Amino acid sequence: MKILILGGTVFLGRHLVEAAQVRGHELTLFHRGQHGKDLYPEVEHLYGDRRGDVNLLEGRQWDAVIDPSGYVPSSVRTAARALIDAVQHYVFISSVSVYADESIIGLDENGIVSTITPKQLAEVEQIVPPGKGTVARSYGEWYGALKALCEQAAEEVMPGRVLTVRPGLIVGPYDYSDRFTYWVRRVAHGGEVLAPGNPAQRVQFIDVRDLAEWIIRLVETGQTGIYNATGPQERPTMQQFLDECQTVSGSGATLTWLDEAFLLQEQVQPWSQLPLWLPDDPATAGFQAINTSKARATGLTSRPLAETIRATLTWDATRPADIKHEAGLTREEEAGLLHLWHEQHRA
Repeated sequence: MKILILGGTVFLGRHLVEAAQVRGHELTLFHRGQHGKDLYPEVEHLYGDRRGDVNLLEGRQWDAVIDPSGYVPSSVRTAARALIDAVQHYVFISSVSVYADESIIGLDENGIVSTITPKQLAEVEQIVPPGKGTVARSYGEWYGALKALCEQAAEEVMPGRVLTVRPGLIVGPYDYSDRFTYWVRRVAHGGEVLAPGNPAQRVQFIDVRDLAEWIIRLVETGQTGIYNATGPQERPTMQQFLDECQTVSGSGATLTWLDEAFLLQEQVQPWSQLPLWLPDDPATAGFQAINTSKARATGLTSRPLAETIRATLTWDATRPADIKHEAGLTREEEAGLLHLWHEQHRA
């Protein structure tokens, strides 16, 4: 098949390229050339900004387009219109953040999505997201609603020809958000590790390689519709996840569990300073408990957690030692919190 990817050089895009190459597909990457310009020299690269250069795609033919870089509806609508006669299949990578009610445990694809006012949309449409990192942070509270509008824009332009994939937290090699990587790296470094909240809290994420391989298989069959895509199928507890990080790295780290009341009192930011951790709040109880049975019925699988941890650790070791991490506590912040905790709980 001939596949066009709008992006393809940062995180999920890279894995989509590699998964498609393994299966023998012919690829074209349309991107700004700001990251990974030297990647995949054997693949056709078209350089342009999707906000104003989609004319570069006109007059071409592909079997499908995969769009992992659409964050505002105007850019998705523009791309879809430019490609309406060029492709048969539009694959839009959305997010489980589209759901308006995160209190529902086991939320499926029929859940109500978030909305945004025209005034708010006009304001956020002006934001230019970074080429990598935590794009959601750029759009703040409107990220989910914008993704929902992007889904709708694609379907409006190409009715019945759109596959919408709603991943949860995507993790693994090349994950510049550092949300999963923080824990893999920190446990591997050893010593006393600050562990957050309830050890039995369950967490949910998907290995980027599992996601990419499954998407390419759905492209091959021309699948349409909406699919939640996260995992693992059996969600580990935070304790199990950190224990597995310790086993894989062989670090000998020790975990000190700080309760959420203390962490909130000290104004530690859930999810960003302590990734994967969310306070025990009914309003967000469903965020890491998404129903993925529909996707699994089409072949979505989850590799063993140890494989994801090991691959992430190996990739992280290749990064510069002085790189600025996008998420997690600094070692100084962690040490300060642990010291204060021990002072308050000294017998």
